Amino acid sequence: MGFLKRILQTGKLFLFCCMFLMGVNASTAFAERLAVAVPKANVRLGPGSQTKVLWQVEKYHPLLILEKDGDWYKFSDYEGDKGWIHSSLLFDQETVITKKENCNVRSGAGTGYQVMFRTVKGIPLKVLKREGSWIKVQHEDGDTGWIHKALVW
Repeated sequence: MGFLKRILQTGKLFLFCCMFLMGVNASTAFAERLAVAVPKANVRLGPGSQTKVLWQVEKYHPLLILEKDGDWYKFSDYEGDKGWIHSSLLFDQETVITKKENCNVRSGAGTGYQVMFRTVKGIPLKVLKREGSWIKVQHEDGDTGWIHKALVW
C-alpha cells in the first residue's frame, strides 16, 4: 500500500499514467497551438534560416508546437506533417483549418442558414466565436461565416 501511496503523491507520474491509460500522447499533451501571422511563411527542414525550405503555409494556418530551439519552433500540422518555423512569423490566435472537401460556411450557427461560401480542404480560418458545435470564422480575405466543428482541425 505504501508503494501505491508514493506513486499517487508524485503528480507527474500520476498524470503520465492517467494520460497513458486514456491513450493520450504525452509529448503533445501540453503542446502549445499557435497560428501563422503573416500572408506566407516558409516551413524549413530544421531550425535556422539557412536550412532547406520544405513548403509554405498561409496566414491563420494552425500549428501544434512540439519543440523549441531558440527562436525556432518545430511543429506538427493537421495532416501530421512536421517542420520548423521562426517564432516571429507566429501569433497566439485561435484558428482552425478545414479537413474536408466542400465545407459549407453559413450565415448562422446551423444547417438551416444560407451557405455564404464553400471551402476546400486545407483552408485556414481565424476563430471569432464558438456557439455549441458551430464556429464563427474569418478567412484572411475578410469573408466571415459559421462552420461546423466536425469539418475543421
